[in-house]
This record gives sequence, C-alpha cells and structure tokens, in this order.
Amino acid sequence: MTRTSALRLSGLEPLIIGKGSSFMMVGERTNVTGSPKFSKLIIAGDYETALSVARQQVESGANILDVNVDEGMLDSEAVMETFLNLLAADPEISRVPIMIDSSKWSVLEKGVKCLQGKSILNSISLKDGEETFLKRARLAQRYGAAVIVMAFDEEGQAATKEDKVRICTRAYRLLVDKIGFDPEDIIFDPNILTVATGIEEHNNYAVDFIEAVREIKATLPGAKTSGGLSNISFSFRGNNPVREAMHSAFLYHAISAGLDMAIVNAGMLEVYEEIKPELLIMVEDVLLNRRPDATERLVDYAEGLKAVGGDPKEQKAEQAWRSGTVEERLQHALIKGIVDYIDEDTEEARVKLGRPLLVIEGPLMDGMRIVGDLFGVGKMFLPQVVKSARVMKKAVAFLTPFMEAEKAAASDTSSAKKILMATVKGDVHDIGKNIVGVVLACNGYEVVDLGVMVPCDKILAAAKEHKVDIVGLSGLITPSLDEMVHVAREMKRANFDLPLLIGGATTSPAHTAVKIAGEYQHPVIHVLDASRVVGVAAELLSEDRKDAYHLQVEANHKRLREEHAGKRAKGELLPLDVARENITPIDWAKADLAVPEKTGVLTFDEIPLAELVEYFDWSPFFAAWEMRGRYPGLLSDPEIGAHATELHQDALKVLETIVKEKRFRVRGVCALWPANRVGDDVELYADTQRSSVIGKFHMLRQQNKKPAGQPNYSLADFIAPRDSGRIDTIGGFAVTAGPEVGEYADSFQNNHDDYTSLLVKAIGDRFAEAAAEWLHKQCRDLWGFGKTENLTKEEFIREKYRGIRPAAGYPAGPDHTEKWELFRLLDATKHTGITLTESLAMNPASSVSGLYFAAPESRYFAVGKLGRDQIEDYAKRKGMPVAEVEKWLGPYLQYDPDAELVGVCMPGVLNS
Repeated sequence: MTRTSALRLSGLEPLIIGKGSSFMMVGERTNVTGSPKFSKLIIAGDYETALSVARQQVESGANILDVNVDEGMLDSEAVMETFLNLLAADPEISRVPIMIDSSKWSVLEKGVKCLQGKSILNSISLKDGEETFLKRARLAQRYGAAVIVMAFDEEGQAATKEDKVRICTRAYRLLVDKIGFDPEDIIFDPNILTVATGIEEHNNYAVDFIEAVREIKATLPGAKTSGGLSNISFSFRGNNPVREAMHSAFLYHAISAGLDMAIVNAGMLEVYEEIKPELLIMVEDVLLNRRPDATERLVDYAEGLKAVGGDPKEQKAEQAWRSGTVEERLQHALIKGIVDYIDEDTEEARVKLGRPLLVIEGPLMDGMRIVGDLFGVGKMFLPQVVKSARVMKKAVAFLTPFMEAEKAAASDTSSAKKILMATVKGDVHDIGKNIVGVVLACNGYEVVDLGVMVPCDKILAAAKEHKVDIVGLSGLITPSLDEMVHVAREMKRANFDLPLLIGGATTSPAHTAVKIAGEYQHPVIHVLDASRVVGVAAELLSEDRKDAYHLQVEANHKRLREEHAGKRAKGELLPLDVARENITPIDWAKADLAVPEKTGVLTFDEIPLAELVEYFDWSPFFAAWEMRGRYPGLLSDPEIGAHATELHQDALKVLETIVKEKRFRVRGVCALWPANRVGDDVELYADTQRSSVIGKFHMLRQQNKKPAGQPNYSLADFIAPRDSGRIDTIGGFAVTAGPEVGEYADSFQNNHDDYTSLLVKAIGDRFAEAAAEWLHKQCRDLWGFGKTENLTKEEFIREKYRGIRPAAGYPAGPDHTEKWELFRLLDATKHTGITLTESLAMNPASSVSGLYFAAPESRYFAVGKLGRDQIEDYAKRKGMPVAEVEKWLGPYLQYDPDAELVGVCMPGVLNS
C-alpha cells in the first residue's frame, strides 16, 4: 500500500508534516526542566504568567509546544491537567499542537485527555520491555495521539549509530507489524548526546545521531525523527555564542539528513550563514569529528572569544567583496542589501553581457534565487529580504531605459510566472500583502499588485489583462472574508482556471476550506505567511506536481470541513438567558465609580509627534516583519538580535526624519459620556441627570460553559446597571496618523525602495497606536485615577493601568458595525478625517478607534462562539435583519445560518 508519509497533528489549526514540509520547531520553554522561569511560575501556581511563556513561544514561531511539569514538589498529574485546560482556553496558544512531555505515563495520560485536536506523547520506549511498550502504544492509539519513541531498550540508552538504528527498527516493527500502529504517527528520538566533553568515546555522538536519522528515514517508511537540541552543546553552557553556533550547525547537517523536528529554544540559534567562518570550522570539526584535537581547539577559541567587533581584519573583509567579478559583486549586494554601488555594477554587467535583459535574467535573478533559497530555509530574515528587493528594483530601474531603447528586447519579455495580488474591496491594509509580494519577487515571480480596496470586477479584469498564473487575495478585517467568497464565486462564473491564494490576519485554513474552496472548482490555498508563499506557488505552477498537490489540498479541505462540522456536533453552548445569569460579579453599591472632571467630546487637531514616540510599543513593529518576540529583549536575542537591531536602527533613522520634518499629522477625538448598562446594552446620556439617551452600544456575551466561579463575560458587565441607581461613564476615541503616511510611503515606493516604504507604513501604525494610548492617558487623567499612576514606560506598554481599551472587531467586541455608532457620537470623520469603508475598515489605514472602560474589574476576553438565540436577540436590539448580523459575525457563529434550526441552541466548542 502506498502511504502519504504525512504526520497529521492539530491544535485549533492543522499541522501536516510530510514530504516537502519545512523543519518544525518544538518550543521548549514550557518545560520545568529546561526553563527556570517557567519552573518558578508553575511551582508558585502563577499559571497566568506561565501561559504568557507559552504564548511567547507561539509568537516566536514554535510550530508545536512541549509541555513538561515533572518536578519533585509538584502533583504533576494535577498541574498538567490545570495548565493544559487553561492553555486550551487561549486560542492564540492552542492553535498549535501540544507535545505532552513526561517521564510518568500517568501524566501523559492525564494530559492527552485534556486536549482537543491531535497531540504528541513524549515518550514511550523499550526500556521497560516489550509488554509495557506495546500496552502504552495501544493506549496512544486509542487516544488518537502520535508518539515520540526514544532510542532506549532494556540495556539502556543508545549512543552509537548502530544501536540507535537497531532499537528504532525493533520498535518500528513491533508497532507497525504487531499492533498496526500508523507509521506516520511514529516519531523516533535517537538521542542527541553531548559532544566536546573531553571523553573520547563521546566525540562521534553528533555524527552517530545524524547518520542514524539518515538511515531511519531511509529504512523505516513514514516514521519521523526528532531530538532535544540543547543537549548537543551542554559542555559549553554559559558560552552562548559557541552554543548558538553549535545548534545552528548541528541542525543544518541533521535537517539535511532528514530530521523533521527538534525541541529547541529559538533564542539559542545563530543563523548558519552568519556564523564567523573561523568559529564555524571549529564547531563543525567537533560536530563532525573531523580531527582529534577539535575539542581542545574549540575550548581555546571559546575562552578567547570577544563579545564585540571592531576587528580591523573584519572591517577589511567587509570591503573585500568589491574585488570580485561583477557577477559576484551583484550577488553580494543582493544578499547583503547594499545599494551603494548598484548603478555602476549594473552598468558594468550590461556592457559585459551586451543586453540589459541578460543582466536581469542572469546575475540579478541568480542572486535573487539565492536570497529566496536562504529565506526559505530560515537563513535570512524578512527585513533582509526586503532590502534585497530594493537592490533588485534599483538595478532594474537603471536598466529600464536601455530596454525601452531596444524595441526587439522590449517584446522579448521574461518568462517569469505572474501573480496578481490585491487587498479586497472595503479593506485598506496592505503591509502583509506587500511583504508577500517582495518575497515572491525575490524568487523570480512577476507581481501585479493592484493595491487596496480592489473590487471584484477589477481583480478579474486585471487577471485577464496581465494573463496571470495565480490570483492572491488579502484582507485584515472580518468582512473581507465574505468579499473573498464573492471573488471566488465570480471567478467560477467567469470560467477562470487559475489557482486562488488566500491570506491575511482574519483568514484561516478552516475558513478557506469551509467557505471559499467550495465556491471555486480550482485550487484554493490558504497561505499562513510570507515564508510559505513561495513553496505554495512552486507546487501550483509545477507541471509535474500541480495535480497531485491539488488532490492533497482537496483532501485537506475535506478533512477541515469534516472537523468543522464535527465541532458543531460536540459540546454545547449555554442558552443566552442562562449565560446572562452568570455575569461578572460586581457589587455596584460599593463599586469605585470614577467621576470625570468633565464629559463630552474633546478634539486634538495635531498631537505632537515627539510626545507620541514616548508611547511607542515596538514589539508589534517587529511582528509586522515576522520577527516575533518582545522589545527590547528581542534586540539581544541570540538568534535574531543582530538583525532586529539593524532593522530598529533603520526605523529610528526614518522616525527621526518623520518627527523632525513633521511628515505626519496625528489627529484624534475622544469623549467621556455618562452611561449605564441596560441588559447587554450600554446607554449613553446627554448629562449626569440622564435627561435623554444620545446613543447606545450593543454588547455580545460569552455563551460557552465555564468552570465554577468563572463568569460569562460581556463588555456591558463593566458599566453600572441603570437599576443600581448610580451613574457611570464610558469613553470612546478615534485617532489617525493621517493620509500623510501613505503619501510619504509612496514617495519611496515610486523610487523603487520598498524597504523604506514598508518602514514608513509600519511606523505610521505605531504612531496611531501610540496616539490611542496617549488619548487613553488623557481620559484616565480626566477620570482622576490616571493622575496618580506613576507608571514606567514598560508598565504603560503592558497596560498595567486601570481600565481597558477594546476595539470593535476584536475578540471582546467582534461586531464591526458598532463603529457606526461610535463615529456618529464622536463626529469622528469631521474631527479626524477618518472614513469608514463599506466593510468598516478605517481609512487611512494607520487609524485606531475603540472604547474606554474605567472599572477596576474590566478585562479583555474573547466572546467566542455565538448561538442562534443570541444572534436573534442581538439583531432585535440593534434593529438589524438577522441575516445582516449573521453576515457581519459569520466567523463567530456556532451554527450554519443556512441550515434548519434544531433545538433552542446549536451545540458549540469552548472558546474562552
């Protein structure tokens, strides 16, 4: 029987590891034996902060989370159950699969029973004999889990290649032949052991592991391989530069041999291409056991290693590239993003090769292919890729007049495949789409970018006009999902036969499979981020592989549709009236209601830019460049710190110019209104005597079943009810960095400088968010409690102040249509220039709006799935047709609006 050799895992989202998959990173910091910080938090019972460690791992790019709570002073079974239940309630963490890690089988069983999706049990082995091994394997089958199989047997841990392969082969035959265990659910860990210990028999440990992986992958069909990376460098603990280099070099060779995944600390990885040549040679001498004195040489080097540069020899080497051939110089400039000499080098290449087109299709594309390859395997980071694209664009711009002068050459266009990209109608966000376009261009694709707010007819017309090979749609806000469905339908009606790519913050594999793919008969692929798009495009356009890839995609879509249907058939939501009985418990008779100095609307025609810089949170800036982590620690991160620092320095230069030359004009409006809760609505009054109702915000409530003591939250809970006899206050705001952001960014884009253009847009977003924070501070001061905060900048960024600032369209209030009422009450368009598109995106893109709550008990949460009873009640409260409410809240519905209503409340899935 032919097997697909794909390991299928899932959290809330699927993860398929098979032929052609990227190397998978298993985050190790949620392990009490590997992370002192996590261990202290778990021992102290501080699960909320412990969850933040897990969240940071996912944000940093972990594909799988390793969770281990084995500690002598803990009840590990109970702790595992508690932590995994809390983790499952956080969709940002639980979207990735979990590797439950314990030396106790009872802990593994307790953990696997807590998780939705398909997890990994780490581990089972033959050390207790075949009977126990097979008993646990059968239980893993029953639980539907994959297993890590350690290379242990009754005689102990395997150290040599021969023993590793022998034990793994024996385990494989027992699992597959004796109990019918799916080979794709077997992950062998052949034991990464420490090298450079000074003990001679340890010298070949890295080679033994790498060669064992190679043979396991060649001889045990379907099985995957993994290992704990940090063990390899344990003898150099305390010397991070050497450890990072060892990790990177070891992974480079192990992945080449077939290693599928590893438990890693992403912060302890150096970029392989960036390791100093002298250090790389010494590290690989140790890892590959190339010379008997390798350990001594690396130890001597490590002791003398200097932390800072400034070496004249290194500075001299920096300029040595100028002595290479013109092809070598162009390649170096592209890889390093150096534009200083691009015109003269491009001209030299044109004269040498005879035609400008040959320069593009020769050394320039050769260099960009290297850039694409390095990015694809994680040896370059996104900002570097964008800089490379800037070099390429400037070179092409230099050559364009020469090509136009060659009429024959002008018609002899490149055979590059064309990909059309557009942010759909009603949506104005394009940073992510632009980054994807840059990555595609770096890999030899011609990108036709239609920009933002592009209607369907324009997309279809441009696709025909440019004879594109793929259409890509992007969107950030929830209504964009419906527009993508509409485009897919229209492509089918117009008989298009092009693949359709779907991307953007609100999109997901499940939505693509359930809502979009069924509307179009040709491949529809969800692309998670810029790093995945090249591989997807290559599969779709390969004559040899595209049909098989389409079948694979369709099979995955079918599975996602079945899982989606299954989720609606499991669990159940509370009826709305029951959920309303479990509101947030606040004693309003004794509650601390802040009384503002004044109420009404305040306008700010031009907020000082320099003042706003003090409120910058840089972490989301780096996330926009796919560099995950918290600022400023990110700048010293061993893996990406140098690249993040370079990006930050470039951004600061642009920021300095923006502030000095007043390139942006940040405007804002905010208001505090007397208010009370009435049911799940918040009424706003003209004055504190409640003489007239001037507006109303409609709130949604969680309907999922909660553990005892946990309320079903609604934002309305944080405002005093009218029948309490007390008057409360709610705030609202809208701010923008202005159309000047787009205009300034375009000035660089028009000069072929995508890098600076993207920097400008990303900084524009930071100004808008900083202005929201700045306005919030003004309102907290008006409420009084803000004047005594005395918070540090870090505490401001972590929102350690009293109150919250939720926005329409976000988890606590997912309905974008509430912006209509907010903008009416603020007269926001008049005061700020912000307009709302038909999909309720804010234009200009660098704009923010939302509400201010002052209650000390107020907190952020996710509304989660909504039952039909709440949707009908909500529609009645808002005076909107049910079908229109369902359209705006489609991703949150726990039922199919087109299906027959069965029972009072459709069943649901927990989503706290």
